[in-house]
Amino acid sequence: MKTTLKLMTIFFATLLISCGGKDEKKKETFSYEKKTTTDQTTAIKPEKILASNKVDLVNKGVGPIKNIDLGNEIDRKLVTHGTEVFKKMCTACHRPNKKFIGPAPTGILERRTPEWVMNMILNPEQMVKEDPLAKELLMEFNGSPMANQGLTEEDARAVLEYFRTLK
Repeated sequence: MKTTLKLMTIFFATLLISCGGKDEKKKETFSYEKKTTTDQTTAIKPEKILASNKVDLVNKGVGPIKNIDLGNEIDRKLVTHGTEVFKKMCTACHRPNKKFIGPAPTGILERRTPEWVMNMILNPEQMVKEDPLAKELLMEFNGSPMANQGLTEEDARAVLEYFRTLK
């Protein structure tokens, strides 16, 4: 019995020693890598521009505002009112200088017409349904639609005047 136990111990020790110890590199017989050829043609992919960065100074949007004349001077009284409205009604989703749930309004009038901005404020549901740029913005901001805050045209105009001061 002792002899059998000794033989089994030696056998298992030999088996363990013969199985381990060497790190052999296995040869790869099949590769998923695509082989390159000498005649490479590279297609230039156009860089996708986010809707929030697109410039469209022609589109007036869909809604009640057809034409606005902003004038050269900024109306400080309207800016004060617009700042209050923005802080009260818009800061849940917008930050003046950074992307949040919605886009930042800083520089918006360099990318959109004043009419488009006003129509988006006053009529976001119809804009998202019918305006291609508003549809793209909806997709960019993860399908979060802009809520209709029920602002009057005067309030929306004041917010627009406030946007003019954001640089």
